[in-house]
Amino acid sequence: MSVLTVYEAGSRPSLKASSEYFTGTVWQDPVIQAPAPASLRALKVTFEPGARTNWHTHPFGQTLQILDGAGFIHVWGQEKLSILPGDVIWIPPDVKHWHGAGPTTCLVHMAMQEERDGKATNWLEPVDEATYAGGIEARR
Repeated sequence: MSVLTVYEAGSRPSLKASSEYFTGTVWQDPVIQAPAPASLRALKVTFEPGARTNWHTHPFGQTLQILDGAGFIHVWGQEKLSILPGDVIWIPPDVKHWHGAGPTTCLVHMAMQEERDGKATNWLEPVDEATYAGGIEARR
């Protein structure tokens, strides 16, 4: 009897993300939703140009690893930051933020977060166009 679960490449379909939580076209590919007692949930997320999440928080925080493209992350009350492949971002628990693609570029990231009581994300209001188009802090 095997103790492993192997998800063969291509065995799980890409899902179009809900317009209730995202602006623009966003695709989600499941990586893992670990069985209890583990609570890790990970998705590979592909944002088409201009696409982004709503403002949101995570009960245990979130880690993003940027895989391809270029885009932004924005924490409530701070300057919007540009993000590029190779960047790894830790967002602490209950910090209001959004992330997504640049206006002319796609963005692909791995999103990793843990669930509390079956919920990994607390979705809030959409990001308005003025906020999305606002200034960008210089990269490090």
